[in-house]
Amino acid sequence: MKTSMRWLSQQLNRPVWQVLGSLSLLAVLGGCGGGGGGNASAPAPTPTPVGSASSTFGLSLPRAGLSAQDLGIIVADGDALSEATAAYYQAARGVPAANIIRVKLNTSAETIAASDFIALKAEVDAKLPAGVQATLLTWNSPARVVGTCTMSITSALAFGYDAKYCGGCASTSSSPYYDTESNKPWVDHKFRPSMMLGARSLEAARSLIDRGVRADGSQPSGSGYLLRTSDAARSVRYVDYTGLPASWAGRLQLNAIDNSAGAASDAIVGKTDVLFYFTGKAVVPSLSSNSFVPGAVADHLTSFGGMLPTGGGQMPITDWLDAGATASYGTVEEPCNYQQKFSRASVLIEHYYRGDSVIEAYWKSVQWPGQGLFVGEPLAQPFKDSASFTLEGSQYLIKTRSLRPNSNYSLEFRTGPTGSWTSLANFTIPSAGAQTLNAPLPPATATQLRWRGPCPNNNSLQCTLSESP
Repeated sequence: MKTSMRWLSQQLNRPVWQVLGSLSLLAVLGGCGGGGGGNASAPAPTPTPVGSASSTFGLSLPRAGLSAQDLGIIVADGDALSEATAAYYQAARGVPAANIIRVKLNTSAETIAASDFIALKAEVDAKLPAGVQATLLTWNSPARVVGTCTMSITSALAFGYDAKYCGGCASTSSSPYYDTESNKPWVDHKFRPSMMLGARSLEAARSLIDRGVRADGSQPSGSGYLLRTSDAARSVRYVDYTGLPASWAGRLQLNAIDNSAGAASDAIVGKTDVLFYFTGKAVVPSLSSNSFVPGAVADHLTSFGGMLPTGGGQMPITDWLDAGATASYGTVEEPCNYQQKFSRASVLIEHYYRGDSVIEAYWKSVQWPGQGLFVGEPLAQPFKDSASFTLEGSQYLIKTRSLRPNSNYSLEFRTGPTGSWTSLANFTIPSAGAQTLNAPLPPATATQLRWRGPCPNNNSLQCTLSESP
């Protein structure tokens, strides 16, 4: 004991790196069995972080948002507008040539028969590279698939034509993608969300694509307008609107406007900063008086907004694109006013703000999307996440905006390929937004790190989201 105390006293006057080296050497010698008397059956102590690691072990946080490599572009072969739109989009976004799929399609028809569509989808699926996670359609007609009931062509491409997703005024099957953490829908759910560009001329297509590209990473400071109009049947979503302005205060300027009594206006007029606009009307007045920021999302709950090109006598969703929005949504057959068949603003805004592309955020916000058509520039990503995991002095820094509020995340380490995983830090954040989190370093014996959080196909379960080599 006296010898050990004398040795420890000497170490106090030595540099830290020498002390640690000596401690490591003693640990090795202690394990050689030279002193006898040790209990070989005693369990090894659980490793404790001591701040002596000097590497991130190559760990990268998962990417939020689809990229150009994840997108397949479907072209109506021989249709001049479809061909030119696809070429412009490919150049603007850098979509790989292998992801461009050409099909024969009658673009003069407003609908396609379910039997013909089934053959078309089989052709598309066979041609798409395995890594493609979503698709973009570069024509405007047909937008509907007609069989025993009517599905939108974007939903039919995602799920396949199936009457459980349509059928007029009835509940329909849910999307497995609704409000999930998936960033690879084809891998996680075996379906590819789809969006139709929706532009009715090449000039309009180029303008839409350009503002989608400009939106990327712009962190826009625009406002959201959530309207309860005097049209009670079309304003059933207002229950989702009421708490949003307060819950997003300090991050987004959201305005819940209640004109259910009809004393004021059923529309916003002359706004120059529109980022979100959700309302309920057959026709939205004063639309052209407003200016939309790049990446803006807007839609109106009504029966036939997705029945292109005319909207079945109501305002077609492409009018939102013409006014300057980057994406919109509407139904293609009478859905009745089930809230599940339309976008849920609270879900859409959260996923968009956390870094999803607009095609992901929109699809995740509709629980029963079979009758709904998605239009716009799918890769627009105004709140793009540039996640990083770095070693800063004696701690790890985690920077990301993609974390799901009120969900558990953890950073863990282990020693050796079969060692048990031990937690370094646990995180739960109350609200969506950019985060800078810190975690202690693992012991010098650590060999691997992993990042865990909500599973892509079940938010209530924990999964490994990324792992160092």
